[in-house]
Amino acid sequence: MFKMRCRVCSSTHTKKNGVRKGVQLYKCQDCGYQFRSGFQLSDDELWTAYQQQKQTINDLSVRFRISLSTVKRRLHNIKCEWVQPPLNGSGFVHLDVTYWGRNFGVLLALDTESGKPLYLSFVKSETVKDYEDAVVSIEKRGYVIRGLIIDGKKSLFKSFSEYHVQMCQFHMKQIVRRYLTQNPRMLASRDLKALVDRLHQIHEADFRNEYQAWKEKWKGTIEHRSLHKDGRLHYTHRRLRSTMNSLDFYLPYLFTWQREECRGMPNTNNKIEGTFTDLKKNLNNHSGLTQENRKRFINGFFLALIETQSMKKQEPHS
Repeated sequence: MFKMRCRVCSSTHTKKNGVRKGVQLYKCQDCGYQFRSGFQLSDDELWTAYQQQKQTINDLSVRFRISLSTVKRRLHNIKCEWVQPPLNGSGFVHLDVTYWGRNFGVLLALDTESGKPLYLSFVKSETVKDYEDAVVSIEKRGYVIRGLIIDGKKSLFKSFSEYHVQMCQFHMKQIVRRYLTQNPRMLASRDLKALVDRLHQIHEADFRNEYQAWKEKWKGTIEHRSLHKDGRLHYTHRRLRSTMNSLDFYLPYLFTWQREECRGMPNTNNKIEGTFTDLKKNLNNHSGLTQENRKRFINGFFLALIETQSMKKQEPHS
């Protein structure tokens, strides 16, 4: 005779114990646990639906036929703790921070080739020490950093002078666009923006030559001064000069990816930006999360990402 198995002690010493809402209930005569027949929702299935399938608490309640309070209680009891993973191998590393509000952010390091998270920490603000801690942690766990891709925090370039550092070319274009606007009115600004727009398809030597030619062509415009109300002469085209100063600073790091020893290095931070976009899309479906719940959600997101990466089949060696 078939007997229902207790889901707590696995005993088959069970009996029927009434019907509730059309569902047969059972009771274990060994441990006293009461349960019902049919599908039993695991914590993994509930968390996957909540985190990756963009199901709200109301959606989960309807889908799995459990009360809102049960959904909240079970989600709250699910533990998602991030531990910096063991590492090996070598490669290029993306480093960046994304924020929710002003005082809560995530510092992430990603491997370029696999997209695997190498380091994760929660930060209140973006400091050089946070980045340095990330790099030290990655190397201590056995990963050899061949180069870093970062997006413009100037103090980082000095701190990581011993590494091959690539300034994200997309962010460089954004900096120029912020100073000059999308459609500059001045001819000098138009020429400079057109040159920067070709960053991703031009060789370093050609860019340097064309940039120097631009400086010589528009020298009068760049150095032009106007008399202000304070009685002093100030540069007339300050935004154009700010653009030029930014380019002068980042120029040594804009073409690192073209060096022979940096083959395979990306020239943008698009991989990590895409990961942040996926994370925020999932989080946006759950508005009103406390900071503790948001941290648990973020931890779960990157734990799932690591699990996905580990499940991918490795290409056979030739």
